[in-house]
Amino acid sequence: MEIKKRSAFKDPVQDIAWFENWVKTLEQTNDRQYQRIQLQTSLGRTQVWGLNLDDETLETLVIFPGARTTGLFWDFDNGLDNFGLKLRIYLVETNGLPNLSEGNTPDIQSLGYGEWAAEVLGQLKIQQAFVAGASFGGLICMKLGIVAPEKIKAAFLLNPGCLQPFSLSLKNLYYNLLPIIAPSPKNVAKFLDKAVFCKPTHQLSPSAEKLIIDYEVFALTRYQDNTQKPYYMDEQLTQVTVDTYLLEGDKDLLFPYEKSIANAQAKISTLKGVKVFENVAHGIETYAPALAYVGELIKNTVKGTEKK
Repeated sequence: MEIKKRSAFKDPVQDIAWFENWVKTLEQTNDRQYQRIQLQTSLGRTQVWGLNLDDETLETLVIFPGARTTGLFWDFDNGLDNFGLKLRIYLVETNGLPNLSEGNTPDIQSLGYGEWAAEVLGQLKIQQAFVAGASFGGLICMKLGIVAPEKIKAAFLLNPGCLQPFSLSLKNLYYNLLPIIAPSPKNVAKFLDKAVFCKPTHQLSPSAEKLIIDYEVFALTRYQDNTQKPYYMDEQLTQVTVDTYLLEGDKDLLFPYEKSIANAQAKISTLKGVKVFENVAHGIETYAPALAYVGELIKNTVKGTEKK
């Protein structure tokens, strides 16, 4: 695969040690330990975290995170429990984001990320799975849905970054650029309050919020981020043939929900459902009712398959 961009930690030894300590803190806070898998892929080393991987009788869910996050964001405050059923869960650390995977990335507008995702599932010996992606991760799900639809039982897109261009509203640009220009805990907290969460409906515990602030300051100051950003896939979306469900927060500044819904309905012929959550912002993967809804969809899909 042709490498388009390369991102990396500024001091790999020191920064990876920091990240490992952050993971340990999350594990202690959640009172659980994540299984670890390292793969060698066409983009270099790819890190995968897992839960319940030894029970092959469970349904499998593969999760791809948003930009400038790690898949572990999905488990703040034991968020993965909110699915409401036991699953084999793989949290794939997308190459090019601030995590333990290498920073090599394909051209964002190619199908390279889909080829990589199919490679990851192949190496994990996953024949077919449910897949979910938040923001950037939604784009990965759709790329995979084009490259290897046979590997997907259903795809769940949470405030995805592939259904419209990034919003250029002054409010959105201000709160997104503020922590990039001046990456302090105070400015990161302001970005989180205005763009990621919608308090009091959509918020984390104080301990989880500290973890996300620490991570964001770390990612902004220690990671040389050259990765291309999500884009509107437009006509590429017409090639998607997998059952797809769209979950939107009505307070998402980055990708306003009305336009995302309209474009999904126009371009994805296999769109099976749309759910809008009130007073929920961009970080919808941390919102308990959204994950509970995904869990219900998985249960219903499995029941429907068993009846056939």
